[in-house]
Amino acid sequence: MRAIAPLPLPWLRALGYVLGLVLYALVWSRRKVVDVNLRLCFPHWSDAQRRKVARDTFVHVAQSFVDRAWLWHADPEVVRRRVVLTGAVRELAGNDATIVFAPHFVGLDAGVTGLTQQLPRRFIGIYTRQSNPVVDAWVLKGRHRFGINPRPMSRNEGVREIISALRDGDIMYLLPDMNFGPEESIFVPFYGVPAATVPSLSRFARLGRAKVVPVITRMRRGGYEVRVHEAWAGFPSGDAEADTALMNRRLQDYIDEMPSQYYWVHKRFKTRPPGEPTVY
Repeated sequence: MRAIAPLPLPWLRALGYVLGLVLYALVWSRRKVVDVNLRLCFPHWSDAQRRKVARDTFVHVAQSFVDRAWLWHADPEVVRRRVVLTGAVRELAGNDATIVFAPHFVGLDAGVTGLTQQLPRRFIGIYTRQSNPVVDAWVLKGRHRFGINPRPMSRNEGVREIISALRDGDIMYLLPDMNFGPEESIFVPFYGVPAATVPSLSRFARLGRAKVVPVITRMRRGGYEVRVHEAWAGFPSGDAEADTALMNRRLQDYIDEMPSQYYWVHKRFKTRPPGEPTVY
C-alpha cells in the first residue's frame, strides 16, 4: 500500500475496479449477503437493478480499500486536495459537545481523514480491534494519521470516559448503523425490516448533552466529498427507541442518494426478532 500510494488516482481506481469485479465473481457467499440485503430493502427493484447495484457495491468497496494507500501514506497535500469538506462545516467549529453520525458508506476512512486533517479539534471514536495484530496496528495508525492528540477507545472501555471527553469539547465520530448482536441492540425498522440497532447515538447525545451532526462521505472521480449536514433539531428526544428509529429513517434518505456506496456486504439483518427465521 505504501508502494502504490504515489500512483495517479485513476490508476488506483482502475485497480480497485478490477479487484471489485474479481471479488464479485468469486466471493459468492458475500455476494449472497449483498443480494439478500438489497432484496429486503428494495423489494420493488428489478433483478437487473439489484445485480447492478450489487456489482457496483463490490467495486466501490474495493476502490475505497485501495484508496487507503494514498489516504494513509501519500503526501498530506495530496490528501487535502482529494478530500474536500463541504456543507455546514461551521457545525463542527467551536467547543460544543458534538457527535458526528457517520454511517457505513465506503468513504468512511476518507471522512475520518478529511475531518481530522482539516479541522482544529480532537476526535474520539470507538474502535473494534482487528484479529491480525499487524493489520490492527496499520489501521490504527492510518485512521489517526492526522488530528490533535487523537484517542481511539475500544468497546471495552467504559461510557464514563467517552462522556467526559464529549463534555470537554472533543468530537465523537460514531458509526452505530451495524448489527452488534442482540445484547446491545433494539429492533427498529430499517427500510421496513426489523433491524437490531444499537441506540448509542441517542444515549451518548443525551448523556453528553451533545448535538448530532451527520457527516456523509461520497466517493467521486477526483477523490471524496465529505458533506457536513445541519445538526438534528430536537435530538435526542428522551425516547431512545424513537430516536433510533428516526436515525434509521434519515439514514435511508442518505442511502437513497447513492445506494451502491453503502456497505451492503455487512450482515445487517443477521440478528432476527425472536421466532423469525434467518435470512442469510
